[in-house]
Amino acid sequence: MSHRLHPGRRSVLRGSLAASAALSLPAGLGAAPAFALSGRPEAGWGVQAGDVTADSGLIWVRSDRPARMIVETSATDSFRHAHRWQGPLLGPDTDFTGTTRLHGLPPGEQIHYRVRLADPDDPRRTGEPVAGTFRTAPARRRQGVRFVWSGDLAGQGWGINESIGGYRIFDAMAKLDPDFFLCSGDTIYADGPIAATAALPDGTVYRNVTTEEKAHVAVTLDDYRGNFRYNLLDRALRRFNAQVPSIIQWDDHEVRNNWYPGEVIGTGTPYPAGTRLDDLAARSRRAFAEYFPISTLGARRDGRIYRVVHHGPLLDVFVLDMRTYRNANSPDDQTTDPQGILGREQLEWLKRELTRSRAVWKVIAADMPLGLVVPDSVEGKPNFEAVAQGDPGVPLGRELQIAELLRFVKHRRITGTVWLTADVHHTSAQHYDPSRAAFQDFAPFWEFVSGPLNAGAFPASALDGTFGPDRVFVKAPARGNVSPAEGYQFFGEVDIDGDSGELTVRLREQDGTVLFTQVLQPGRVGQ
Repeated sequence: MSHRLHPGRRSVLRGSLAASAALSLPAGLGAAPAFALSGRPEAGWGVQAGDVTADSGLIWVRSDRPARMIVETSATDSFRHAHRWQGPLLGPDTDFTGTTRLHGLPPGEQIHYRVRLADPDDPRRTGEPVAGTFRTAPARRRQGVRFVWSGDLAGQGWGINESIGGYRIFDAMAKLDPDFFLCSGDTIYADGPIAATAALPDGTVYRNVTTEEKAHVAVTLDDYRGNFRYNLLDRALRRFNAQVPSIIQWDDHEVRNNWYPGEVIGTGTPYPAGTRLDDLAARSRRAFAEYFPISTLGARRDGRIYRVVHHGPLLDVFVLDMRTYRNANSPDDQTTDPQGILGREQLEWLKRELTRSRAVWKVIAADMPLGLVVPDSVEGKPNFEAVAQGDPGVPLGRELQIAELLRFVKHRRITGTVWLTADVHHTSAQHYDPSRAAFQDFAPFWEFVSGPLNAGAFPASALDGTFGPDRVFVKAPARGNVSPAEGYQFFGEVDIDGDSGELTVRLREQDGTVLFTQVLQPGRVGQ
């Protein structure tokens, strides 16, 4: 049985965190702050913690005007004997967002924090503090680890619908009291405008919160910033952010559906003719770094999204970026492919970090699935978006890079690898086994898919037999673009027992109902 320590957590949620999440938002639903505002700086967009380790973490906030970010941390929610951290000056260059890095924290402890925003011309003038909490990763194995994961937020025109509780899935995830939330990409849908209403099949109407930036596809930096602000209008998400730290990755919809480097699009509607996706990606990446606390990004706009987050002796999370370094989407049937979906540098980094890891479990957080076929047909050409292309034979195209990685894991006898992803807007569990595969030089492994958080749900994807997948479980609608009001919204839970080391995966409905459970044993190269 795991020994999980939660000092004061629930009392915090009943008090200051609930108050923080309920703060009124700035006028204008997040337009650029006006410099003539009177009063004191306000942090109505809430707080976030991210990339928490045993002794460090990042705290995020957004101000309604220029302000100095100040963070206080304490062992209790009374904030007696608080430690004070001076953060950055928040201004228009970062859309008034900022992140403060905390270090030297005690492992395996509840950390209470609050953010104050101070007038840069008069530090005595501070706004109301906004509180949050998180647990640092344990130094001892017996404390155990629990986290949740999902992806795909505000997609296909389905946004914040307050009549059904908004992004209510975040309340269900919060009830599990996870150590962190792994967001598997599509944190926004920059290519998906949100209208005020949408008709549902039963004749009722889905009613969205709307903003100016979500009325059209994102093109400018301000458009992308507005897309990230949109999700923070949701009260359930702000409550969740104050309670649960995140590990964030991106996928395609942060920029545009199925984009790849070097792509040029546009016929004048909805994107200007000759739009370079690399330009849009640079703007989105800047806004992405401004709106999430990510240890390898921050103020470094040349930083990378892929990274490893160490979460104590039981768990390392390897966060992949399967978007930035990929080759062009194509029929993907080439017999050599040195670039693949990760790029050579990221692949070598992943091999190196997997070899160095001493964690019992090594979660590979992929923003796309391995054996599920994701088409990207353009002008009748059968292009493909993910790794698989539907040919069940020997590895081709991007599969060659994954085959190289799987072979490496087997021959280096790397234990405890599990793949988690989202992207396809349904939930499923796949077991990959060389005895069923065309390519057989790898050890058996599991891949679990969850999502969407709040987006259209779609039928199950076809399987590619190259790596021998067996779809042990799936839940998906029979038709495409099923709204959040109709269900089919999912998240997953991973619970690692501190005593036995067993890893239990549970695939859950948006209300927390368990759909499928799989228990994995520690210390094995394959299972």
